[in-house]
Amino acid sequence: MIELPEALTSVLDQSIQYVYSFGPLMEKTVVLVPDALKDQVAVVADGIGMDTETVSYVLGLFVCYPLGMIMAQIPFGMARHLFSFILGAFLLQFTLGVQWIHQLISSLIAYAMIVILPRKTLKTVLPMFAMLYLTLGHLHRQYVNYLGWDLDFTGTQMVLTMKLYMIAYNLYDGELLAKGVDNRAAKKCQAFALKDSPNLLEFLGYTFCFSNLLAGPATEYAVYARACDGSIFKTADGKSKTPNNVWATIRPFLVSLFCMGMFLFLGGKFPLLDPTDPQKNTPTILQEEFLEKPFVLRYFHAWMGLLGVRQKYYFGWKNAEGAQNIWFAGFDGWDEKGESKGWETSSNVDILGFELASDVQNMSKNWNKKTSFWLTRYVYIRTGGSLLAVYSLSAFWHGFYPGYYIFFLSVPIATLCDRLAKKKISPHIPPTSSLYLPYSIMGTLATTITINYMIIPFVILAGSWALEAYKSFYYFGHIGCVLFYAALTFVPSPPKKDKSKTA
Repeated sequence: MIELPEALTSVLDQSIQYVYSFGPLMEKTVVLVPDALKDQVAVVADGIGMDTETVSYVLGLFVCYPLGMIMAQIPFGMARHLFSFILGAFLLQFTLGVQWIHQLISSLIAYAMIVILPRKTLKTVLPMFAMLYLTLGHLHRQYVNYLGWDLDFTGTQMVLTMKLYMIAYNLYDGELLAKGVDNRAAKKCQAFALKDSPNLLEFLGYTFCFSNLLAGPATEYAVYARACDGSIFKTADGKSKTPNNVWATIRPFLVSLFCMGMFLFLGGKFPLLDPTDPQKNTPTILQEEFLEKPFVLRYFHAWMGLLGVRQKYYFGWKNAEGAQNIWFAGFDGWDEKGESKGWETSSNVDILGFELASDVQNMSKNWNKKTSFWLTRYVYIRTGGSLLAVYSLSAFWHGFYPGYYIFFLSVPIATLCDRLAKKKISPHIPPTSSLYLPYSIMGTLATTITINYMIIPFVILAGSWALEAYKSFYYFGHIGCVLFYAALTFVPSPPKKDKSKTA
């Protein structure tokens, strides 16, 4: 941890204490959770040997299912927005206590901006405000609890940041399209453009939406609104038809249970951090006794440990997917033939697609998909295709631990190798080739081995630990990528096909 100058530390401490002084006042806003319920959760947490915050969070995810069943029975319109807001506020107070107020403050300030600011200004100022608020939350967390894993408001604030970022551009796009302005980005995002601002209740229903509040995914406002007004059920002929959502709900729910079990099993069997004190003690994979083991066994342990860490995300995302689908918020709608388009709206991860990806691009597309959409629609295409802008914002959005930045600086190396291989090798091995299957398997192994090595800093966070971890594995991922890229530069590119001959 970087030691800050005493004068700066003094200013930061005074500022934090000033903010904390509002705590007693904010405590009075936590009115939706009965004390008896808090006491019961504490008893359960004590009985299973876990902290109350984690138990409350997991219970909050599961509670979304009965809440979703109720939501599906509520009449379309304002009643749904009201229910979404109140239940979202309840979940936040149940899981975060007084920290729920950050969601309310952020939402109200954001709505004031929507009402007051011109759309052209809004699409810059609102995203900046959302990122600044999140940044201060990340910095506060790192300052008062460096390397700590305690549950706080920054997780839900990350989801809210995406929502505020998106709706700012949705309103701007709506204005451009209404005026007939020829804007490429606005046309690409036309399906989500908003001509009019939502009212306050509609907006709070969106930002507090109970089924994607705790773990995401952050859906577009237009998608949320269609589930609330019933237009999501409209067919091409104007009729209304309700799809069967039983399997779309049960499947991700069952997957989430499996992932929770895998997280507990793999996390206990292959720990990356020291289970006794992960915040202060040297990580397990960097301890002397562990480093004496053979390279292959150490890497296997790290690989399985990282697989276990990912189960935590799979559990949250799959659980939220089912909670969205139970009240049809994850339904994609009907096509022109009256057939279901599917349930991709709330799907945030393709587990097998990620774990078995044969290249970095597909691996990225299958992980945290809605965050990828957010970065693509509202950062990448808005900055003329700047990967620097995408990686920078993504890193800031995650936080400021050195491990994040070491990882984000390492991945482009693998991405460059991936692109060069597709350019110089893939054209020689089409899907019809007998070599295609072995080639795909080699690609999967190379991708997962390299990325699992590179992602270690993302989990252990501290810069010194991250570099020590790379060193303990002899920087094989970086060196391998450099050698692979250098070797491919000498391979001639396949000749381009003459379009005139194939026309």
